[in-house]
Amino acid sequence: MSVASTSSGFTPFSRRPGPLDPLFAEVDRALRVLSGAATATRPYPVDAPEPEPPLSGQQKRHAAGLMRVNHVGEVCAQALYRGQAAACREDSVRRLLHHAATEEVDHLAWCARRLEELGSRPSLLNPLWYAGSFALGALASRAGTARNLGFMAETERQVEAHLDSHLHKLPDTDERSRQIVRKMKDDEAQHRDSAERAGGVPLPAPVRGAMRAMSRIMTSTAYWL
Repeated sequence: MSVASTSSGFTPFSRRPGPLDPLFAEVDRALRVLSGAATATRPYPVDAPEPEPPLSGQQKRHAAGLMRVNHVGEVCAQALYRGQAAACREDSVRRLLHHAATEEVDHLAWCARRLEELGSRPSLLNPLWYAGSFALGALASRAGTARNLGFMAETERQVEAHLDSHLHKLPDTDERSRQIVRKMKDDEAQHRDSAERAGGVPLPAPVRGAMRAMSRIMTSTAYWL
């Protein structure tokens, strides 16, 4: 075991990674996501002028509800991909999932910032969404590489449709939220394409339907809570 002396005279011992280190790392990441401490690695994708065109009280509440739903979607995506990666045995697939999760952190931070601009807050149920999504991701990974990647592709396909619907629902004057949603939609399309090219296969219709049903429950709840 190697040792290194410090200027204080203390000689620390290097520690070998322990079997629980991956678990501690995932818990730390979850806490960062849920506390809002996670930060984006890419610039805020908004170039709309400041100050932005005024929104009525009702428009602002509606936009905040939609962006809260989007924020929850990114919490779930982050947890899903971390769960899938944690149970994945193939390095190349794990790297793909980690890369997608990193970009989802950007989305998370962008949505959180927009919620703050709208004078609102993230969902109060985010810990529940994260825990459930992480468990679901780990379960999907156990179905095999092709199904694991297929789950990622189907998730992104449904998120794309969801974001596209928000582009129609957001107030016409809320260009700042629209620019964020457009950039997120572009990223999700790239994630879907990457999963399909890596070998993802279509999921059975009942599984796709169950995913849509769970998404509807999440979105209808997150809009208010």
